Amino acid sequence: MTLVDSNILIDIFSDDPDWFDWSSSQLEAAALDGPLFINDVVYTETSIRYREVQRFEAALGRAGVVMVPIPHPALFAAGKAFEKYRKAGGSRTGVLPDFFIGAHAEVERLPLLTRDARRYRTYFPNVTLIAPEGL
Repeated sequence: MTLVDSNILIDIFSDDPDWFDWSSSQLEAAALDGPLFINDVVYTETSIRYREVQRFEAALGRAGVVMVPIPHPALFAAGKAFEKYRKAGGSRTGVLPDFFIGAHAEVERLPLLTRDARRYRTYFPNVTLIAPEGL
């Protein structure tokens, strides 16, 4: 089982010239280890590329991902991690989704497939990250 971050699906759905190959190969490798999950946050962030929910749902199906809810303990942990981040001087905008995703992976003990490992390593050090080398 693997939790998939938004950037991976966006790379694939947009045929990103820099990241498509890496993201698609990592998604395929993770699928060999079990189900691929996304949560409400990843669903929302990824859906903006589509005009119709049916097309988006079809794309998710082709990618082989299943949406699962964020458990309440993970929502609580996300709030605590965000509080720590703010106390350390972090900005208020644009980062809260990462805390939902990281806390979900941590609470459910799921590896996280992402290209944006820095914040996850800092605030969720117990999460196993599948990320590009050197990032």
